[in-house]
Amino acid sequence: MAIVNPNFCAPYPIELGIVRKVMTITDGNFAVTDVNGNLLFKVKEPMFSLSDKRILLDASDTPILTLKENKVSLHDRWQVFRGKSTDQNDLVYTLKRSSMFQLIKPKLDVFLAHNKEMKECDFHVKGSWIDRSSVIYAGKSDVIVAQMHKKHTAQSILIGKSNFSVTVYPNVDYAFIVSLIVILDDINREDSGE
Repeated sequence: MAIVNPNFCAPYPIELGIVRKVMTITDGNFAVTDVNGNLLFKVKEPMFSLSDKRILLDASDTPILTLKENKVSLHDRWQVFRGKSTDQNDLVYTLKRSSMFQLIKPKLDVFLAHNKEMKECDFHVKGSWIDRSSVIYAGKSDVIVAQMHKKHTAQSILIGKSNFSVTVYPNVDYAFIVSLIVILDDINREDSGE
């Protein structure tokens, strides 16, 4: 199920390692690697800016997706576009909270660009970000497409990094899954006042 690009789909499960640097002076706080530690993606996030955009880059710094938050939405609405674009013609998907009143375990609905009426979501996300145990499902079903697992070590806590892994199921676009994790992290940081 290619959402971003068929090149980001594999016929077998993909295990991604995600490192979120808590304190960073560089322009990115996410690094996404494969099981061998090879960098697959990073996130460019403006450090001292009022910008509400993040850019998902591949290992060679090519922009894959632009994640743009709608600051005036009550449902934490995000729109995700191809490359560096924010043009509606390049929209890949929209994500929003299922309900405005969710504090501990946000439930998020994802609507692909062709789903303009947004009556039934194409994917939904449930779980606890604090426990790093979120699950991404296809539509409103119980069919799992990806799962996040906590992976803390004493060293990661001391050096200000949060480590976790994500298992992306076969034939699921892992760039799409990574973009959802980045948004989920942002929503969690806003909810916790970071």
